[in-house]
Amino acid sequence: MNFPIDLLRQEQTPFYFYDMELLGRTLDEIKASLPSEAYKVHYAMKANANPAILSAVRGAGLGVDAVSGGEIAAALEAGFEAGRIVFAGVGKTDAEIELALSAGIGCFNVESEAELEVISEIADRMGATANVAIRVNPNIDAHTHHYITTGLAENKFGINIELLDHVVDRCGELPAIKLVGLHFHIGSQITDNTPFGILCERINELQDSFESRGISFCSINVGGGLGIDYDNPDANPVPDFRSYFNTFAANLKLRPGQELHFELGRSIVAQCGSLITKVIYVKKGTEKQFAIVDAGMTDLIRPALYQAYHKIENITGTGKPEKYDVVGPICESSDVFEENAILAKVSRGDLLALRSAGAYGEIMASRYNLRKLPGSLCR
Repeated sequence: MNFPIDLLRQEQTPFYFYDMELLGRTLDEIKASLPSEAYKVHYAMKANANPAILSAVRGAGLGVDAVSGGEIAAALEAGFEAGRIVFAGVGKTDAEIELALSAGIGCFNVESEAELEVISEIADRMGATANVAIRVNPNIDAHTHHYITTGLAENKFGINIELLDHVVDRCGELPAIKLVGLHFHIGSQITDNTPFGILCERINELQDSFESRGISFCSINVGGGLGIDYDNPDANPVPDFRSYFNTFAANLKLRPGQELHFELGRSIVAQCGSLITKVIYVKKGTEKQFAIVDAGMTDLIRPALYQAYHKIENITGTGKPEKYDVVGPICESSDVFEENAILAKVSRGDLLALRSAGAYGEIMASRYNLRKLPGSLCR
């Protein structure tokens, strides 16, 4: 990525820099890679809700995957069609359900029988009909971090396969409920398409089983999970969407007229964003030296929360590379971005870029230690 250094120096650090040209290329590649019009992509807004990002995504014709009433409201404000919003999440409140029904969203992804009953009660009271897709746990281990694995049998998300028949039957018993599909999500940051192929096999088996009972679905939602290259963002700035979509085209037996929905977040926005931070001090110890920067875990929590790796570059340094622990100012020992990072010689005032931070960076920022939220620059 070519950083506009003169422009970046004018901004108050820390802030997020978004390469909108790269985002545009990513969105174009998604559209070019879709095997058919039956494939529908929803943007998982939890990855990044920056207004400029949302505007670009909406302009590309994508829908939205929302997980809160706040995200639904933001999607509507950004101009997304209500009918192209799907609402997921294990803890939808009554107020959020009412908001979604009033707006006329496309579908609720339902994660428990208890939730299904509440949606039915509220929709019936409002004189509305709720389109629902049942979220199924297909018991597939995608071998991702245990905090972001969601497709195993016993999980707070979704409904175990063993309970699925009962919940589907319950949909037919409840008023104001229209069962339109099945929903799946097996995890995040998946860089091998094999688990997606296994997911297709599970879905084929389920569809065959339900069709033997005379039950069919208008749509199948396979969630998201496609990973990115955190190690080499410049070598692989746009994920291999073509192989990803083709895995489903080759393995999933869609029925005539059936739609296939995806909920992509990280793979769309991660590579276009970098956290820009300034070096406050270079602290030399007996065996280590520390680059102390003005960004902290309040601005990018992923390294502290997930032990996640973000490539760090000294974008203003030109000296011979040296080894540094890059740390923030927060009063927590976990406020470390990387240990033993190899960077061009660091001096006070240098700008560092933490790459691949467009997803789950700005959106997860907090005001711990009463710090200001990071700004943003879109160019």
